Amino acid sequence: QVQLVESGGGSVQTGGSLRLSCTASGRTSNRYAMGWFRQAPGKEREFVAALRWTGGYTYYADSVKGRFTISGDNAKNTVYLHMNSLKPEDTAVYYCASSAYYSESGTYYYYAGNFGYWGQGTQVTVSS
Repeated sequence: QVQLVESGGGSVQTGGSLRLSCTASGRTSNRYAMGWFRQAPGKEREFVAALRWTGGYTYYADSVKGRFTISGDNAKNTVYLHMNSLKPEDTAVYYCASSAYYSESGTYYYYAGNFGYWGQGTQVTVSS
């Protein structure tokens, strides 16, 4: 069993920045990738970014590319999402997820169904 805990959410104005963190505990030996998804009111959960530990590959949704950066510290079992130039449309609950599967296809980690463990979510609110 893997437990994920997110932190770092909050309220900022348009153009502001936040850094989210997610720490995994429990059985973490089979973590091959971690990702961030978000869900806004009335919207479906959508992919934001992912990191594959092996090789350090990162993947981003087009909507956040160039503004968000995902990074991780494997020794600390922690992944981060550094968000810059925030927009009101970034307002959502952000969820951290962990996948026990290795894939050489980056698009594999775009899908929530390929992640087996999820955090409780942290609210990000961007006001204009």
